[in-house]
Amino acid sequence: MLTVCCQTIPGTVVWVGVIQRSTLREQLADALREEILAGRLAPGGEFTVREIAEHYGVSATPVREALVDLSAQGLLEVEQHRGFRIRQDSLGDFERLIEAQALVLQGLLQQNPTLSLPRADPGDFTSIRRRAAAARQAALGGDLDILIGYDLRFWRELDAALLTNPHIGEFLDRMRVRCWAYTVPYLRRRHSLGGRLWSGHLELADAVERRDAKDTERLLDSHRSHTLALAIELTGA
Repeated sequence: MLTVCCQTIPGTVVWVGVIQRSTLREQLADALREEILAGRLAPGGEFTVREIAEHYGVSATPVREALVDLSAQGLLEVEQHRGFRIRQDSLGDFERLIEAQALVLQGLLQQNPTLSLPRADPGDFTSIRRRAAAARQAALGGDLDILIGYDLRFWRELDAALLTNPHIGEFLDRMRVRCWAYTVPYLRRRHSLGGRLWSGHLELADAVERRDAKDTERLLDSHRSHTLALAIELTGA
């Protein structure tokens, strides 16, 4: 079992928890990523390899590797001679992340206009639709904690079915994680999110499954437009 939790104050991270697994690199990276996506690690918070390693009673090596992994994913920044800082993106950064995803997806649709599913097997869409339905329900109900997990799993499984190149899927996943990391602190300040979050997952899964490229493109555009509009509203830009 791996338990990681923390408390934050501006510019600092206070760690609370116990690590109980021997293989720590992926576990640490996953746990820290979840804390960022949950909004419990505030943007701008700083910490060192030594602080984490000493608190959890592990060696510095897996901690350093996990933090380097998260830095490569764009969630952390290396502070020279100081440690690591949780990345604090601007609205402009967020807009460029959305643009990058759109360019990749548009290219994929152009290369695969019939929406063939080279890596999909008959059971894939059962799982994709399950993720889509759960994400839709969470979005409509404004349940951010549940939505983020199912949303990311939905996109990962959809990418895996559509793509022949897994590196493209990894890139898209990193962009989506960073987008959530940017919006979560703003969303947490809202008292009610019901009906405010994009909920077209099931429609998109249906469009892809029936190979409807036009409807798929429409729904991808809807997702992009909704995400950008919400971010601009949340930041007051």
